[in-house]
Amino acid sequence: MSRIELVIFDCDGVLVDSEPIGNLVLGASLREASVPVDDETVASLFRGWAMTSVVAWAEREHGRALGAEFLTRFQDHLFRALRHGIVSMPGAAETLAALRLPVCVASSGEPDKMRLSLGLTGLLGRFDGRLFSATQVPRGKPAPDLFLFASRAMGVEPERAAVVEDSLAGVEAAIAAGMTVFGYAPEAEHDCSHRQQLAAAGAKPLNDLRDLPRHVATGG
Repeated sequence: MSRIELVIFDCDGVLVDSEPIGNLVLGASLREASVPVDDETVASLFRGWAMTSVVAWAEREHGRALGAEFLTRFQDHLFRALRHGIVSMPGAAETLAALRLPVCVASSGEPDKMRLSLGLTGLLGRFDGRLFSATQVPRGKPAPDLFLFASRAMGVEPERAAVVEDSLAGVEAAIAAGMTVFGYAPEAEHDCSHRQQLAAAGAKPLNDLRDLPRHVATGG
């Protein structure tokens, strides 16, 4: 096992508890745009997806071309909802304080959303200037582009980077990048099938963020 020199965090569902809010807003926005999709499908299908992938899915599966106006309206609704309800994930601040390695964020979300979410939860100071978005690379997750871009920017070889992810697309991206990946699935979610799915894709189980520093110190 290579010595870990960098920890790359996904943002939504790993550092901040934004996914329930985002899923509700996205489902409502899609239905408003005449895309027939229920909230359960949004939560299971789009986990870890970039908005460009969601837009492509709507056109491919339902023949709906969602333009810039849709994206602007969705972002306005999302930012308003985040300001009224976002919190950090359990143990996030404690984990970041305990880590003795460089850290960064690599997310499918746009930079403005990351800055808002991390700022509202008091975590931005740990990552300011080290936020990487799928909007900066040709392909989003599950392609490895974003994680490779982040590790290169941080000056660390991919095999010496560890990724913390809660989505299958993110785990697949990290594995494709040649990185150690921890599949974060909190016990509170009671979703054994999702936890098993992440493990089957190659992720090391992580049920509590506060266990991460110990795993990183031992190389995984």
